[in-house]
Parts: sequence; C-alpha cells; structure tokens
Amino acid sequence: MQTAPQILDVIHVGKPRRFVFVLLDQFTMLCFSAAIESLRIANRTAGRKLYDWIIVGEGGETATCSNGCTFQLDSDLIELDRDDTIMLCGGINIGDATTRKVLNWLRRESRRGTTVAGLCTAGYTMAKAGLLTGKRATIHWENQDSFLEEFEDVNLTKSIFVIDGNRITTAGGTASIDLMLKIVADDHGEDLANAVADILIYSSIRTDQDTQRLSIPTRIGVRHPKLSRVIQLMESNIEDPISPATLAQEVGMSTRQLERLFRRYLTRSPKRYYMELRLSKARNLLMQTDMTVINVALACGFASPSHFSKCYRAHYDTTPYRERGTHATRLTE
Repeated sequence: MQTAPQILDVIHVGKPRRFVFVLLDQFTMLCFSAAIESLRIANRTAGRKLYDWIIVGEGGETATCSNGCTFQLDSDLIELDRDDTIMLCGGINIGDATTRKVLNWLRRESRRGTTVAGLCTAGYTMAKAGLLTGKRATIHWENQDSFLEEFEDVNLTKSIFVIDGNRITTAGGTASIDLMLKIVADDHGEDLANAVADILIYSSIRTDQDTQRLSIPTRIGVRHPKLSRVIQLMESNIEDPISPATLAQEVGMSTRQLERLFRRYLTRSPKRYYMELRLSKARNLLMQTDMTVINVALACGFASPSHFSKCYRAHYDTTPYRERGTHATRLTE
C-alpha cells in the first residue's frame, strides 16, 4: 500500500493529542475499533501525527472483548497528563466491569480536569463514578431503561453522542465514528473530518442531534402515521399504560378502527402489542439492574407481582424470579 500524501493543511500544529483507551471487561470491539481507526486515518490523511493513543486496563496485561478476542494492553490504570482524553470502552455486563479500582481511578483522574468519554455502555461507569451528575448523556438504547432507574440525576437523552463540557458519552457501535469525526472537525477543520469519512466509506455523518434508534416506521416495517403515533405513545407510557380507547382518541380513531389497524399491520391487538412492550422493558430491568421483582413490576405498569409473574410466564415461558436466577448463573459460569 502506498503512503498517503499530505492532502490537507491542518489548522494548528503542536504535540499530538493523546487518547487513553480504557478497555473494560467484555467491551464491544466495534465501538473501540471505530474510534481508534478514525484517529489512525486522520493521521494518515493529514500526513503527520495529529493523534496518539495508548491502551490501558485493569491489571495492565490483556483485555477480552465481548466476541472473545483478546487485546494486549500497554499498561495498567496509570496516572495521566491533564491534557489526555480518557476513552472508556464498555460492552456487555457493564455493572460487573465497573470495578472499585476503575471507579477510584476515574474519580482521581477526573479531579485533574481530564476529559472523559464513555463509549457504548461505559456511560454507566461514568455515572457510577459520579462524573455525569447534572450532565446530559446518552447510552446504548438497550441500557436506557436500567440507567434511568439508577441515575435520576443524569439528563439522559436518546442522541447517538453527547458532549457536555469535558464529559462525553456515545450510544455505541458506529456512533464512535460520528463522535471522532466531530472531534477531528473541532481540532483540525471539517475538510479533514470529511476526508476521513470518505476513506471510511461513511457517507452520512451524524451529529448529536440524531437519535440512535431507527424510526418507528422502519422498525415495524409499516409507514402509517397513526399507527406510528400510537406506538410512540405506548413506548413513552410504560409505567402508566394508556387505555386503548384513549390511544384511539389521541389519533382520531374509534377503538374498533384501532383494533383493525393493529391486526392488519402487526397481526396482534393493541393490548397485546402494548403488553409485549412492557414485558420487554421488564426483562431488560431484570437482566441489567438489582431492582426487586416488585419494583420491576411497578416500573412496567403492573399493579401486582402476581399479575406480572403470570403475564411474564405466558410470554417468556419462565417466571421473573427464574429469569433473574438463570441470568446470574450464566454470568458466573
């Protein structure tokens, strides 16, 4: 491969900006590789080292990501320079990966004024360390329900990334590319960021105004404005479910018309669809939090644990208690 020529003039010169990638146990490879490759390509495109990086983690030897691949670390959780940018890389089972040593190190380094970013689920680790109190933040949509239950003092959004002062969070996956392109544009101009995007074959650069989930019509495979509106109302009112009659009234339909609409496009009744949404949230909370089954039931709009358990078993063929026990067993195997 030929060495890339210097095709762009950078806005300012100086020592490279250093990123410290912290690989938490079972981190997601995509969020890490997307971020570090964006920096590598920025250097190559500019024809000089604009960015430098090291890879660290608890123990300082190796870190294993969620797909089983293992990475060699440069060092343990060392003392950093104030100008460094910490990039926490999270993944599955983030609660277990958020150890006391990681939290203490984060708190110590943040007191120096260091910029801290949490990729994918690492926003949880930042919040646990107290770094997001009163801040705007985001996290992968699968973890949003549990995050909201545990960290009420964080202004959680559905954006693909959020920059609030020297605290940065992303929703995971390819959102790392969007964040790094934003950083490159701020540091060295949009021409360089666009050139990096071209090399990545990344044709649509998203901003912090973009949301992380597909639109409702795309998710359900149906473009019907009234159906989409009803589903949006359902998703926004899990703890206090809205009656089918009220939902129908909200979109100017009769209850019977709403029933026909759901059966035609989603092959189930509005009541059944709503129940599946509530049970899906309940399953996430059981898997990702230490909330009691009673509190999970209440958070998902069930008046009693017995009714919750009955509905859960009918849908998932197991009880909430067994679900949690099975999940805990898998984590320790």
